[in-house]
Amino acid sequence: MKRSTILLSALVLAVSAGTALAATEDLDVRRLTSSLDQLSADPALGGYAQAEQARAREAISQMAQYKPKDKLHGHYLYIAERRVDIAKAMAQYQDAQVKSAQLDREHDAILLEASRLDAEMARRQLEQQRLQNQMIQEEAARLQQQGVEYSQALEQAKAEGEKARQVAAAQARVANAAKKQAALAEAAARAMRDMNSSDGGAPASTPATTPKKAKKGGQ
Repeated sequence: MKRSTILLSALVLAVSAGTALAATEDLDVRRLTSSLDQLSADPALGGYAQAEQARAREAISQMAQYKPKDKLHGHYLYIAERRVDIAKAMAQYQDAQVKSAQLDREHDAILLEASRLDAEMARRQLEQQRLQNQMIQEEAARLQQQGVEYSQALEQAKAEGEKARQVAAAQARVANAAKKQAALAEAAARAMRDMNSSDGGAPASTPATTPKKAKKGGQ
């Protein structure tokens, strides 16, 4: 009985040891496989580093061929772990590259839009300056035309003034002549009066009396 008990106990220990080794082997494989599956299922990183993920799975498969007690198990475990790390790092790197490229494109788009806005602003400023210059030129032309009209009006006013002066001078000469004629007439009349006074006041001629006719019938 004791011997059978000892044999049974040894068998149980051997099975337990084998189960523990298998559990340890499964734990490493499951751990690395789970880590790689999480990377593959990641919506942001899963699509990157496909070649590195394939190499990592191949390394896990090679490691799974050896038991923990084998000498090459630790070697392939190290390789599998590094392959998984490389796959994660490469996926993160490629994701960063894509995001960096997207940021560069957005930056270029912003610069392009800024350049377009600057060009549009410059065009509007040039158009505004052109309109201002056109308004200034039109105002200058208007003022010049107004100056010409003022100059013509001034010349016309001068001409009319000169004409009025000439008319006034002619009228003054006529008035002077009239005054002279009036003075001469007055002098002549005065001379006639003086001559009449020097003759004694007698009339220059006495009108003849007309005889009355005799009345008929002894009257």
